[in-house]
Amino acid sequence: MRCLTGLILLLMLTPLWGEPTPDRPTASDIYTDDSIADVIENLNEPMYSPFVERYLLDEVRDIRREMMNFRVEYSDKLNARQMELATQSVTYSIDTVTYFFYLIAGVTSLLVVVGYANIRDIKEKAHTYADREVTKLVSSYEKRLKALEQNLKQKSQWIEENREEIEKTNEIHSLWLRASQETNPQSKIQIYDQILTLRPFDTEALTYKADAALELDETRWAINLSEQALEIDPEHAHAHYQKACAYAHRNDATVAYEHLGRAIQLTPSYREEAKSDSSFDSVRDLPEFKALLDDGTV
Repeated sequence: MRCLTGLILLLMLTPLWGEPTPDRPTASDIYTDDSIADVIENLNEPMYSPFVERYLLDEVRDIRREMMNFRVEYSDKLNARQMELATQSVTYSIDTVTYFFYLIAGVTSLLVVVGYANIRDIKEKAHTYADREVTKLVSSYEKRLKALEQNLKQKSQWIEENREEIEKTNEIHSLWLRASQETNPQSKIQIYDQILTLRPFDTEALTYKADAALELDETRWAINLSEQALEIDPEHAHAHYQKACAYAHRNDATVAYEHLGRAIQLTPSYREEAKSDSSFDSVRDLPEFKALLDDGTV
């Protein structure tokens, strides 16, 4: 009986499907085919009894019940844990919203306590500051624009004056060309008068007009024109030369010598011109004039 019970227990320990586990010995490892045949031949009573079968069935049922109870208990604990977590999450969310609402309510209350008047004052001060800064900026740009406008007007005036001066210079230049080509002294005087109309203090025009007047035997007029030129420019060599010619034409050797010497001091080339100028024919033979024109002693 004991052998039969041991065999049944080994059969129960052996898996009903699959390969046997290598770590656990099987019934085939313990009992060979011959030994099993011997055991079967020597059996004197059945290998099982109703009590053993009932015992095994009860054990299997108890195990299944325990497994079911374990599953139910595990599910209950899992559901309880999930419910706890959900409750904590909802509580945290509610607390967060509540605290945020309290914060907004506190800030709003603070603003109400401070007063709307302060906010209005801040707004007015901001507008006043902005207006002041904009006014400063506009004033600065107005000053710059006025300075720029004044500068542009001044430059426009300079350009206009320069344009007029250029036109006047071109016209005077054309008149000088006409005078250089003219042979009639009277016509030259008319051209020089046009030049003096455009430029009243032109010493060159005055001295050349004096030369033309001297060609017309207008000695006094030539002297007067030379003196006008010397009043404008006392160091004008041509004016001294023309005045010397006029006084030499009047046989006034002293004044002629004085102005001719001054003209030669200022422009030495007048020495050679005086040697061939017919205006000095009346005084050319005087010793001082000879010395002036030959030796250069002034």
